[in-house]
Amino acid sequence: MSLREVHLIGGTRPEAVKLAPVALAMREAGLLRPILLASGQHPTMVTQALAAFGLEPDITLQVERSTGSQAELLTAMVRELDELWSVRTPAAVIVQGDTTTSLAGALAAFWRRIPVVHLEAGLRSGDLESPFPEEGNRRLVAQVASLHLAPTPLAAMNLLDEKINAADVLITGNTVVDATLAVAGRKLPFENPLLADRGEAGRLVLVTAHRRESWGEPLDRILTAVKELIARYPDIEVVLPTHPNPAVRTQVEMALAGVERVTVTDPLPYPDLSRLLSEAYLVLTDSGGIQEEAPSFGVPALVLRDVTERVESLHAGCAKLVGSDTATIVKEASALLDSRVRRDAMTAGGNPYGDGLAAHRTAQATAALLGLAPFPDAMPVPQNSALTSGAVA
Repeated sequence: MSLREVHLIGGTRPEAVKLAPVALAMREAGLLRPILLASGQHPTMVTQALAAFGLEPDITLQVERSTGSQAELLTAMVRELDELWSVRTPAAVIVQGDTTTSLAGALAAFWRRIPVVHLEAGLRSGDLESPFPEEGNRRLVAQVASLHLAPTPLAAMNLLDEKINAADVLITGNTVVDATLAVAGRKLPFENPLLADRGEAGRLVLVTAHRRESWGEPLDRILTAVKELIARYPDIEVVLPTHPNPAVRTQVEMALAGVERVTVTDPLPYPDLSRLLSEAYLVLTDSGGIQEEAPSFGVPALVLRDVTERVESLHAGCAKLVGSDTATIVKEASALLDSRVRRDAMTAGGNPYGDGLAAHRTAQATAALLGLAPFPDAMPVPQNSALTSGAVA
């Protein structure tokens, strides 16, 4: 008897990274057949990300784009998914996070009456304008999902506050923790030749500024802070993977031209990024994923945003909002570069986003939704955490 299919749909590299451990856990459990479905949003990046886990898309949608608008992308993906699921109907669909792909997958499945499992459910900034359109996307997905897999107790509480049925919410942890621990643990050689000769070059500061709201003047202020830190601390080196947008790359290269101990790279393969993160002394980032991954390696994160939906890291003390103000970035980074004790204290409490077992809980919860297994226990929650009050278990 063939196993029932579950389609895991991803369109961006972060989605692929977070879905890959789930596909592997489903294969190991043997209760369902995971089908990795690349939505066509960023097909090359999805394929590259999955390759880090020995996986590849089972299905890749062909999405034609001319204007590049969100409306065009959403419409095209919904149409392609509906056609696919009219002839190959899965038992359930797993969508991850808050991208246009997630929204398209959730809507197309809902309209076909296919159960939707929302991985990384319950993140909220409380501001529909920031991040835009992600905050709106994840709220919309929550309205049609059958099962909400929250990465943290706070995310679960957000869902309960929105009147989501508690029986449909499970705290799993975040599968990005599973992913980064697995990949970094292999200690693979760097693929990017600019990183291959790093050796013991000094304290590594990893800098990423990819979000659209960071482009332009905010990025200029961030790059000025990088130059000031390089001038102040002769024992640090900076690695800065750039966004693929040519204008952003040009802005970065012009600002950092001739600055010693700064390596500007193309977007990095996931194994390279995970290894860098594991070796970093400090990370300056606007990435939500890196906020979730860094605590597993004991690396504090200064968040280059004014607001973040990943407030658990702020509450746990392993991250701090610094925005894009040059003086603030330099002040906060200097405090950690000046004191190893202060730096280490930020991450002494461990990672609030998971214990490395989120993928197994996700696989079992999906099987349980379909009547093939009991529901798993929720992720253990530290009893001294400020996030445990009223947590769903």
